Amino acid sequence: MQTATAVQRKASRPRADALRNRERIVGAAREMFVEHGPDVPLDDIARRAGVGNATVYRNFPDRDALVREVVCSVMDRTARAAEEALAETGDAFAALERFVHAAADERISALCPMISSTFDQDHPDLEAARERTERLITEVMDRARVAGQLRPDVGVGDVTVAVAQLSRPPAGVGCLSVDRFVHRHLQLFLDGLRAPARSVLPGTAATLEDLRQV
Repeated sequence: MQTATAVQRKASRPRADALRNRERIVGAAREMFVEHGPDVPLDDIARRAGVGNATVYRNFPDRDALVREVVCSVMDRTARAAEEALAETGDAFAALERFVHAAADERISALCPMISSTFDQDHPDLEAARERTERLITEVMDRARVAGQLRPDVGVGDVTVAVAQLSRPPAGVGCLSVDRFVHRHLQLFLDGLRAPARSVLPGTAATLEDLRQV
């Protein structure tokens, strides 16, 4: 016979199918935000995810909650790409290059317009995802810098801005049609990061905190 504590623990643990539904909703939302922009109807997201409308609203009571989850998911995937780069034992700059190309594929630029004035940018989940991502990207860059391969006057914010700008246009503006240019232009940018630097950059290296204050 199960004890009351065991029953309670079992009841509080999300079911596997519920977790799968949540993941499908977040994945569908990310795809549709990239393809159509932030105003895509939640009912359309439910259809793309293959779930009922009630399932979407049960997991995400409003659009802001879903947007926050999508943004956190993209940052988590970006952080995992940075962890994979750190796990590599070969050329440090080549690992940085692979990370930057992987980050561009997450379409961060398409998510930027969704962070409106009503979006809680200080939500604990978002803060935690942002801090983890920045820490890992910094480690990837520092390793290349220590190896003498990365110019010393660039920061995480510089790379983030470049990835966002070079993977444009924004959501809903035919962004998928320019994919063939994204990685080509990113490689041109990455070549400019190599040490020794051939020019002096104006200003100072940018951090993610700098970008939040812009």
